[in-house]
Amino acid sequence: MELFNSTKIGKRYCILLFLLLFSVHAFCQSNEDLKTQPSPFLSKSYFGVNFGAIFYPFSNSNLIDGYSSDTFSNNRFSGRFLLGYKLARDFAIQFGVLRPASWFKYDNVNNIGYKKSVWITAWSLSLKRSFQLNKRFSLYAEAGVANLTRVGFDINDKIIYPSAHFANLIYGVGANYHISKKWKLSFNGTFLPKSQKYNQPSISQASIGFEYHLQKKPEELAKEYSENSYFFPENIIQVSYGTHETGFGVNRFFGMSMKVGNFESFGIPVFWVGDVKARNAFSITYQRLAYRSRKDFSLEWGVSITSFNTISSREPIFAFSIFPVIRFYLLRRPEFDFYTNYSIVGPTFLTKKNIDNLDSGPKATFQDTLGFGVFLGKERKYNLELRIMHYSNGNIFPQNSGVAIPLQLTIGKTF
Repeated sequence: MELFNSTKIGKRYCILLFLLLFSVHAFCQSNEDLKTQPSPFLSKSYFGVNFGAIFYPFSNSNLIDGYSSDTFSNNRFSGRFLLGYKLARDFAIQFGVLRPASWFKYDNVNNIGYKKSVWITAWSLSLKRSFQLNKRFSLYAEAGVANLTRVGFDINDKIIYPSAHFANLIYGVGANYHISKKWKLSFNGTFLPKSQKYNQPSISQASIGFEYHLQKKPEELAKEYSENSYFFPENIIQVSYGTHETGFGVNRFFGMSMKVGNFESFGIPVFWVGDVKARNAFSITYQRLAYRSRKDFSLEWGVSITSFNTISSREPIFAFSIFPVIRFYLLRRPEFDFYTNYSIVGPTFLTKKNIDNLDSGPKATFQDTLGFGVFLGKERKYNLELRIMHYSNGNIFPQNSGVAIPLQLTIGKTF
């Protein structure tokens, strides 16, 4: 179903995302600046992570006449990630993305060895209504609009399955088990109807996951948290460097695309790689604390400048980014604090588009990072981190080759 012009969809989603991130930053600060009390905006916010099976019945009927494949590769594993804001106790608005861990493949088109993939990604904006059954269980229904992007393929410059970019409806039903006021276990069913106009089959997903809801604390408890001995840096300044000589194995592992023997999809599907490969990359990053829990979790915002050149052209390119950061402390010891952090959909401006003559999309894009690191010293003044980075538009547009930044060594100073 075409709801409005596809070009306008992309622009509207980008504007929405910018506003969302700026809103989070604007409302991050507590009135007492303790950072242990979420702002009124954050106290009504939540995020959800879901994994499960995806079903999209692609077949030879989707290809043009004269082309077919006897075998297909169809990895059912998929994920959906959500940011939500509660407009009322049982009514929320959600922004999210749904995609498979790896793409559907036509293994042997016309029996002459052509292996071709079809990519799909659905960014969604939806309303969610919950129905409380008792203290522990609730049901929900969801409805909204999705920005569906499909990347098709060609053979010898002939389009066999065209790319598409259009608006579609999205529906969902599910159940939540309330572990606590903050944590909910979720069981979900999500559906996008087929589009005859764009030759797109329906998409459905069955998944299980969780929701984490930020909550206001009693002021006494918030003050107690702020005065405990656990370290949370107010500010961090970091410099990072990476080179392609270390390879892209870490990127591929967390993108579930590492080849191990005959297995081509080894790893964990929580990140992305990219067709454009950076030769060298240098970054300067500043991060500031927005919210912290008692011990294990913090929410930060940051800005960065990254300079990189590619393996193919070696042409210098700059990336200017703002981004949210989620940090989890995995191990706390007298000598160090060990953590992992994750940042996605950080609005970014690149100084070049269609890098290395690949369809990497417009200059306005997003930055994603994943890292593991430590804070060192008695007062935790020093920071070491290993991080991978990725630039892409999240398949909001079909032109999205993506840029892979190799493993970076990061040195930081807290203050």
